[in-house]
Amino acid sequence: MIEPHHSVAFNPHPSKGELSILFSGNSQTKASHKVGPQVLDYYLIHYVVSGRGTFRCMGHDYHLEKGGSFVIFPGELVSYISDETDPWSYRWVGFKGTRADEYLHKLGLSQHQPVNATQPNRKMNALFFQLEQTLHIRQSHCDMQSQGYLRLILAEYGQKRSSANVPVEDSQGIQQQVEQAIRWLTLQYHQPISIEQMAQSLGYHRTHLSKMFKQHTGMSPMNFLLKIRMERAKLLLQETLTIEQVASSVGFSDALYFSKQFRKWFGRSPSDYRQDQTTNPYDCRQ
Repeated sequence: MIEPHHSVAFNPHPSKGELSILFSGNSQTKASHKVGPQVLDYYLIHYVVSGRGTFRCMGHDYHLEKGGSFVIFPGELVSYISDETDPWSYRWVGFKGTRADEYLHKLGLSQHQPVNATQPNRKMNALFFQLEQTLHIRQSHCDMQSQGYLRLILAEYGQKRSSANVPVEDSQGIQQQVEQAIRWLTLQYHQPISIEQMAQSLGYHRTHLSKMFKQHTGMSPMNFLLKIRMERAKLLLQETLTIEQVASSVGFSDALYFSKQFRKWFGRSPSDYRQDQTTNPYDCRQ
């Protein structure tokens, strides 16, 4: 029979910034050991090393076992309890940070989807162990080092999610993905970009992101990008710019290809559109 134990190490020099480590620890719980209900003012990730248990958040029960993780978000009422016959052992890390919520959402983790159920991962266990040991040693640089381990832990979650091509099921998570993609396209349209670059930059799988984008906007990301470029081109054609300059300003290196796309989109060439605007500035046709 495994004896219950508990260990925790606090960060003696917590910093402020994107991620700030507060503490880390591990525990082999007793059978039916319960924590909460409670509300925290920081983020807390648990990684299940062995055994089983149940995590409750927002009225939902999540049953987890070896290799699973659950995240407690600030302000959420949660509780968790170990199995009565196979109580779990877990490692954890508590943290704050200006970008903590953003990083977790990129991994598909939110108040509505607070768990990650993957296969047991020796590397993940080792990273949690190293993070806790770093805080136990309490050297002056332990804050920076522990932040590095947390980033590696988050990256490991991201890698497992990408490998499994796990979609974010909750509507808020999907909506956030689409909004991030729209913002990215709106800011980068003037560059010679690709949807592959966008997906990589935002940390999502291209096929999944494209599917979610079309479901929410009715357009593929590429067509949405083209729409942004064409609408911007219409405005620029009212300025004293050459067709080549307009094309370059909206992400086209080839003015001829730009003109073909413009004609396909609006039914007339850039030159014809410019002429129409000169003779009739109140023309509202597309």
